[in-house]
Amino acid sequence: MTTIAFIGLGNMGGGMAANLAKAGHDVRAFDLNGEALARAAEAGCAPFTCAREAVAGGDGVVDAVVTMLPNGKIVSSVYRGDVIGHAPSTALLLDCSTIDVATARNVEAAASAAGYAMVDAPVSGGIAAANAGTLTFMVGGKTAAFARAQPILSVMGKAVIHAGAPGAGQAAKICNNMLLGASMIATAEAFAMAKKLGLDPQTFYDISSKASGQCWSMTSYCPLPGVGPQSPADNDYAGGFASALMLKDLLLAMDAARGAGADTPMGARAAQLYQAFADAGNGGLDFSAIIKTLE
Repeated sequence: MTTIAFIGLGNMGGGMAANLAKAGHDVRAFDLNGEALARAAEAGCAPFTCAREAVAGGDGVVDAVVTMLPNGKIVSSVYRGDVIGHAPSTALLLDCSTIDVATARNVEAAASAAGYAMVDAPVSGGIAAANAGTLTFMVGGKTAAFARAQPILSVMGKAVIHAGAPGAGQAAKICNNMLLGASMIATAEAFAMAKKLGLDPQTFYDISSKASGQCWSMTSYCPLPGVGPQSPADNDYAGGFASALMLKDLLLAMDAARGAGADTPMGARAAQLYQAFADAGNGGLDFSAIIKTLE
């Protein structure tokens, strides 16, 4: 049995920690939110009210520390203030948050200098996949660290892919989500235009889902209710992947693009549209609700 400290039990982290406990791992859970901590306890995790105590072990050696946190500033603060130097130096560190590449690399460098092995392992799949244990992990880190991380991540996901050196997991995640944001807008545009041209949405879906316009945003996450597999659109755009989180990832992508000198006109336009959508009070709606601005 592996002892794992898990920090960050929000919409994604809660399900991930629960799956580790379900698989028989000893999970020492911490979150600032008492309700989230209580849910983790109900799922079989041992609750802690202090991050340092959770990672320190005390009554046993902590083998790994997993974090799922809101942004790079918090990730850096938690690792530098509560994990590095407090968790056993033999513990593997796995950050599953989605943050900027520079912070991921800086935190890994600090951990490595202190004798820790660390990977950045952001996820794709959303809340449903976190709960079901079917996430995709994009992992950045040294080969030896990835080999240690893979068995732990496999409990929480269906695919664990080594993207490359430290920070590469974050690079893959923001490139993927930039593509997702732009493709969802294009899918929404196509459905809105098809309706205005007199096409039945289901008929258009039946055609395009089997033609060259097919994409994940259409066939797995259709932005129109009652068309394709069940998606947040069928629940009035509640749940799923919030537009505010999509905007966060798009802004991270734009920062990375500027730093790398990459030309991303579609990504930039997607960021502008999601910024306007969130500013209009729609940040809590699923990102597929962007179709509301086009219908």
